[in-house]
Amino acid sequence: MRAVLTWRDKAEHCINDIAFKPDGTQLILAAGSRLLVYDTSDGTLLQPLKGHKDTVYCVAYAKDGKRLLWVSILYNGKRFASGSADKSVIIWTSKLEGILKYTHNDAIQCVSYNPITHQLASCSSSDFGLWSPEQKSVSKHKSSSKIICCSWTNDGQYLALGMFNGIISIRNKNGEEKVKIERPGGSLSPIWSICWNPSSRWESFWMNRENEDAEDVIVNRYIQEIPSTLKSAVYSSQGSEAEEEEPEEEDDSPRDDNLEERNDILAVADWGQKVSFYQLSGKQIGKDRALNFDPCCISYFTKGEYILLGGSDKQVSLFTKDGVRLGTVGEQNSWVWTCQAKPDSNYVVVGCQDGTISFYQLIFSTVHGLYKDRYAYRDSMTDVIVQHLITEQKVRIKCKELVKKIAIYRNRLAIQLPEKILIYELYSEDSSDMHYRVKEKIIKKFECNLLVVCANHIILCQEKRLQCLSFSGVKEREWQMESLIRYIKVIGGPPGREGLLVGLKNGQILKIFVDNLFAIVLLKQATAVRCLDMSASRKKLAVVDENDTCLVYDIDTKELLFQEPNANSVAWNTQCEDMLCFSGGGYLNIKASTFPVHRQKLQGFVVGYNGSKIFCLHVFSISAVEVPQSAPMYQYLDRKLFKEAYQIACLGVTDTDWRELAMEALEGLDFETAKKAFIRVQDLRYLELISSIEERKKRGETNNDLFLADVFSYQGKFHEAAKLYKRSGHENLALEMYTDLCMFEYAKDFLGSGDPKETKMLITKQADWARNIKEPKAAVEMYISAGEHVKAIEICGDHGWVDMLIDIARKLDKAEREPLLLCATYLKKLDSPGYAAETYLKMGDLKALVQLHVETQRWDEAFALGEKHPEFKDDIYVPYAQWLAENDRFEEAQKAFHKAGRQREAVQVLEQLTNNAVAESRFNDAAYYYWMLSMQCLDIAQADPAQKDTMLGKFYHFQRLAELYHGYHAIHRHTDQKAVVDQTGSRPPNSDHDLFLVQVWLWELLWSFFSVQPWSWSSPVVI
Repeated sequence: MRAVLTWRDKAEHCINDIAFKPDGTQLILAAGSRLLVYDTSDGTLLQPLKGHKDTVYCVAYAKDGKRLLWVSILYNGKRFASGSADKSVIIWTSKLEGILKYTHNDAIQCVSYNPITHQLASCSSSDFGLWSPEQKSVSKHKSSSKIICCSWTNDGQYLALGMFNGIISIRNKNGEEKVKIERPGGSLSPIWSICWNPSSRWESFWMNRENEDAEDVIVNRYIQEIPSTLKSAVYSSQGSEAEEEEPEEEDDSPRDDNLEERNDILAVADWGQKVSFYQLSGKQIGKDRALNFDPCCISYFTKGEYILLGGSDKQVSLFTKDGVRLGTVGEQNSWVWTCQAKPDSNYVVVGCQDGTISFYQLIFSTVHGLYKDRYAYRDSMTDVIVQHLITEQKVRIKCKELVKKIAIYRNRLAIQLPEKILIYELYSEDSSDMHYRVKEKIIKKFECNLLVVCANHIILCQEKRLQCLSFSGVKEREWQMESLIRYIKVIGGPPGREGLLVGLKNGQILKIFVDNLFAIVLLKQATAVRCLDMSASRKKLAVVDENDTCLVYDIDTKELLFQEPNANSVAWNTQCEDMLCFSGGGYLNIKASTFPVHRQKLQGFVVGYNGSKIFCLHVFSISAVEVPQSAPMYQYLDRKLFKEAYQIACLGVTDTDWRELAMEALEGLDFETAKKAFIRVQDLRYLELISSIEERKKRGETNNDLFLADVFSYQGKFHEAAKLYKRSGHENLALEMYTDLCMFEYAKDFLGSGDPKETKMLITKQADWARNIKEPKAAVEMYISAGEHVKAIEICGDHGWVDMLIDIARKLDKAEREPLLLCATYLKKLDSPGYAAETYLKMGDLKALVQLHVETQRWDEAFALGEKHPEFKDDIYVPYAQWLAENDRFEEAQKAFHKAGRQREAVQVLEQLTNNAVAESRFNDAAYYYWMLSMQCLDIAQADPAQKDTMLGKFYHFQRLAELYHGYHAIHRHTDQKAVVDQTGSRPPNSDHDLFLVQVWLWELLWSFFSVQPWSWSSPVVI
């Protein structure tokens, strides 16, 4: 921490109190009997205000009036109040006009505005008053002792009063005492100054309230936020000076630091030379902190993070919110009676007894250390937070003293405190372990500019000198430099033999090993060194000089490889030898090898570069910026350096970049790199291509044009692929490619007036494609033009296109039997037998024509064809007879079988007819059928001598059966007539005589039948 004096002035009288205008533009001082108004920007005295008749002891400015609607209307702007030894309180406007005045019975010691309601508390030696704009009079309350100081809580609910007798009284807005705190020492320890810690909770509350307009809504929300009413309590404080405690480790990762803040913490400074802290309930927090001087003023700085204390030590000191002294803001020539921080800034004003007004700017330096992905930095001046930049884990180490220096290396962490150096180590070797423990303590005060820690040593940098100390504090060796040391960095090495990279103001760059007394001069340049880094292989050195130029050298040859302007810091990539980044001018610059720089906007300083992450320090925090390495990768691709581009891509690029790298490497025939890149994007299609090419190479293929043609065809660069196929003598592969892709017009252009066979093949494939995409008519035309008539006929037949089938059949030559036969088949199936017959005739296939007539039952055409060609008689009449029999036309069927020469089938039909006639008692029909059977047997006997005897026997047999059934027909008819007579009562003449003659004849016939042939139960004779 460093305090810079911005301006200073001196008044004629002691500065008793100070108040800032809420926007920080004006400063009101209580000096003598006047108020002095200053411009804070340059210390100009704007106007002295006269209104009091005696010394002005106190002044207070009301907070922004816009926070409450009714206050804004009533006040018509901002107000401030002053209290004087003349027992009066004056209310002033922001235009520096006094508008209201009221009095007490004694001198006014302090005034304070309620931050919420703008209620004004004014305190005197014997009482205190509460006044608000809506009140007509001041509400006054007696006090048991002189009130020296007062302060409202952030929510405006309670007022703390600090008294001369060492008592702190906490009152509500009505003036009722709720908590009483008795400090040790009593009247020997007057409470000289108190202040409540600003609460972040109430800042958020105000931000929400400013968006509201209605008062009732505001009040309702406000009541929900404030704590419940305190019960009356009395506390006796017996604090003592805090003892020194060991630094403790605390896991900071799962907790929000803002939640750690405790609301309503009261800081108390008394003339017992102590500072203490209390909760709103009156409970003391921690122990008293000894000051060794009489404090006259206490106030919070930067939203409660720090405390400003001034008094009899003639200086203002900066403390932590817990009371740990951090340093001096400014030394004065007399007692400091008042000090205040400018709202929302890092400026502090100090008022002294001799009338001096000093305006300081506090500058907090960054105390930090970085090693690879671990960053350690100071927080709240007394804590150290170690952050893992990759996992975002954090560990807080509370030192409870001012942290002066931090160094980190591998598993070591060194923290320099005012009187000692603490060495920490990790519990384990796990790279993700974030648990540190104290390894060693060096209890000794050191003054150094830089601190470095190694595995077994710490290095102290003191101007031109480096000292190496063991962890026990023993100095082992020392190096004296020619010039001031500007930069130092550990570059690794075995434990106890680490190397240091040192940059001097005279431009010299050295390498020092901690176990060696002699420094090695790497190179010397003309300008002072500002920043250094060495590449991963330790072959290159990057230097940022005082002219903001980044220079890169080859360490072995000392050659300047290149230089870049506008640099303030530089870092090599720890995973890639040829990549570095540097920052400057609001830009981040990434440079790969000797390629041009790639720039992007970035605020801060580059402090590390690991893979795709660049660690940048901005103000007081470090962040890991994920930077895609696309730009340098493409720079390598432009030069066809595929392996180097792959190394860059491994640091972190997008999937699109990986695919581009894979494609470029594939076209460059670097199959190994392409394979790795395609594995990254999980492209199995291209991996199969690479695998097939590698197999072909193993088999001895060496034609790179052919390999590249395959690559182009996979990429969709078909014309380029065709040219390469042709150049390599594989035109057929180009043609196959075009046809497989259905790019037939390109294929035709590629063929030109080439081989007719290839043209025919091309058209056929085009037709196949048209067929597959449901364009059958186009496919038919293409198949016909290609001479593929069978495929064309199949499509026509499947779609029932009779006209096209007829047209194809008529155009075909009669020698093309297969397509003609297929045409006829489809025509027959499509119920066009006439055209099918025409096709069969064209082919000369009479047998198929006969079969067509039979199948379509066109018997007349079949009979006519049978007359011309008797050899097909059997093929016609047999199906015809079967058809007749199936349609119960048995007599015609029997004749047809007989005509076809199928005597057996003819006899079977007659036997069936006979059996049916007997079963149906149609005996006269049975006699006729047996007669026909006998005549057919006689015909067979005459036609076939071999069967003559058998057929003649059957002839006689069937003749007798015909006679028997004819006679039995007469008997059966007479029987039927008798039944009719019985019903009607009449008979025909001579019927009995005729019946007798028939019976006699039938007996004679039967006797002769059975005498000739033995009885057979299967004979169809029914008596």
